Amino acid sequence: MPIIPRAAADALNVRPEVHAAADTALARWLTEAAFAEWRPLVESLVAAQKWNLLIDSFWQVMPFGTGGRRGTVGVGPNRFNPWSLAASVQGHVGFLHARLGDKRLDVVIAYDVRCFRDAGGSFPTDVPNPLLGLSSRDFAEIAAGVYAANGVHTTLLPPGSDTFISTPELSFAIRHLGADAGLNVSASHNPPDDNGGKFYNALGGQEVPPDDEEMADLVNKVGDIRRMSFVDARALGWVHDYPTAVHDGYVALNVATSLCRSRSAHIVFTALHGTGDTSALAVLRAAGFRADLEPSQATHDGAFPEVPFRTPNPEVPQSMDRAVALARTVGADLVMACDPDADRIGLVAREADGSWRFFNGNEIAALVTEHRLVHGHFANPIVMKTEVTSELVSRVGKRHGARVVGELMVGFKYIGDGLRQLDATGQFAGVSGTAADFVIGVEESHGVLVTPDLRDKDAAGAALALAEMASLEKDGGRTLGDALRSLWAREGYVVNRLVSTVMRGATGKARIEAIQASLRAEPPDAVAGFPVSEFADRQDPSGVLGPIRSGTDASSRDVLVFRCGEGNRVILRPSGTEPKNKVYVEVIGAPEEPASSVDARAEALAFGFAELMLARAGIVLPGWALRVSDLVAIEQKQELASRILPELQARLAAGVAPGEAALQRWLDAELKPFGKDPRGLVAPAIRAWAAEVADSAGVLAAFGG
Repeated sequence: MPIIPRAAADALNVRPEVHAAADTALARWLTEAAFAEWRPLVESLVAAQKWNLLIDSFWQVMPFGTGGRRGTVGVGPNRFNPWSLAASVQGHVGFLHARLGDKRLDVVIAYDVRCFRDAGGSFPTDVPNPLLGLSSRDFAEIAAGVYAANGVHTTLLPPGSDTFISTPELSFAIRHLGADAGLNVSASHNPPDDNGGKFYNALGGQEVPPDDEEMADLVNKVGDIRRMSFVDARALGWVHDYPTAVHDGYVALNVATSLCRSRSAHIVFTALHGTGDTSALAVLRAAGFRADLEPSQATHDGAFPEVPFRTPNPEVPQSMDRAVALARTVGADLVMACDPDADRIGLVAREADGSWRFFNGNEIAALVTEHRLVHGHFANPIVMKTEVTSELVSRVGKRHGARVVGELMVGFKYIGDGLRQLDATGQFAGVSGTAADFVIGVEESHGVLVTPDLRDKDAAGAALALAEMASLEKDGGRTLGDALRSLWAREGYVVNRLVSTVMRGATGKARIEAIQASLRAEPPDAVAGFPVSEFADRQDPSGVLGPIRSGTDASSRDVLVFRCGEGNRVILRPSGTEPKNKVYVEVIGAPEEPASSVDARAEALAFGFAELMLARAGIVLPGWALRVSDLVAIEQKQELASRILPELQARLAAGVAPGEAALQRWLDAELKPFGKDPRGLVAPAIRAWAAEVADSAGVLAAFGG
């Protein structure tokens, strides 16, 4: 008899092979000695008939992606936990020995501020839960113990340390210490219940195809895991304390990227409870800028309690609301933010009229590219960007005589590998030069690199460049908004839209795969009324990227590009780190075309393509429901459209007042699965719905206006 009833799997639309795999793995965790400490927790989930959670947690081993494993902390092989991290480290040791032989091996370990508290309420509270309280530091010590048991030396911050090593500082530290590899325990900007382990090579970057597949294969073949306690590993000399001089060197490296003397811009910085105070803030202050730290988000706290939606991502404008409020009070010019591992930069700048403007990642990329090409001294400048990043960067680069490598796959590791190839061969993607010719590397998700001495994106270098550019603009009576508008006037007005559709679990994975397969086989003739003039599949071996080099290469190249006439581009790809599809839209205006027309075209393409894409997986949503925040899973959006909103309308029609306490309690309960601050997450959709419906006042009032 299966542990998970077949009827329960059928009710969840789970395929038989997925059900069988989940049930087999679940039986292992309930019977094998290696998982004994987890047994009470697993048994309680079975007793509570948490079939959906159990199937998703056990149906597969969490994939080892192109750089590591990242996902929800939990019990089972498809969750991030001590077993999944230890197996990753064991496989990494095998990869290092296969590459480097029997020499002494040294690995630098960094970690972020996370601590698992079950914010999502997934687990019972009346049985022992080995996950509760597990911090990124705890995971780092587990990893150090596995490395030590395999004869590998590690360097990490000493026990009791009150500081952290950001992702870009880890890249620097690996190179500075001459280490063979690195590991960062972090889930970057993911929700509080997530964590992960990301592996780095001796150059401070990540492996690219086909080498990343070799490492993934070794990880996936891991059976036995050799372990040692952290206490023993440290006592036996396998664990070494991180030298403070390395941090000083990292700060000095970024300060040395300065291109001007002006320091007139006043900055408010928020770390969003992460490690950015050790990197971007430290660099700004060391470079001589006045940079005030927003206090309510300054604590190192992986619950991200003071961040809207508990989403510490500078791509989300609301994440910087508190810092903007402080900036208004102190009269600052700029607000900057980092995600928890401090590799992404966020920016809000004051306009001449006193309003505040949020800059997306494409706009930041274009501004920093302009600043470095205008004020730097590069005889043979090279600019690198991912394909989904704005063509405005390419236009800026080419106007200043730079060679632009512009069709890289998503992931900063491809920019790092470009630097490696320039160092090794003097060639990369048809461009000749050396790493010394590197001006900048950018990606649309707020990633910037301004020095070849690091091999991952770094918010600190970007922060310094933006602060200097803002200072020069301020000295001339202008703002960063003015600088961007000048770029548009010169290169063309550009609008970028990103629509993400979260689809979790085995069902979500199947839907994402079905969407890609359908659109690859039968690309649409038109999107939102705009004819598709060109279609490109980046997995096509005859295309610009050439033959597929490995399975990981095929996965990275699961990218579909649709051009809908001059200046209109839509790109679709599944996220490599989160269970979602991502739709990137760029529209570049024609000369003299009104900005409002370009904005409307981008809006139509973005949501029109999203509707078309979802329909390929049998998902039908009204357009307004797609305006629910991209942080919310597609299932919740369907619930809002098909059940919650109609039931709310029915209650109001029956005479219940919008503000009645019982109605508000019901609505809060229905919206709770959407996440923290759920009314804010659904507000754009409700406003869009109201714009289409004549009698909407009651619903708007029930949602709080």
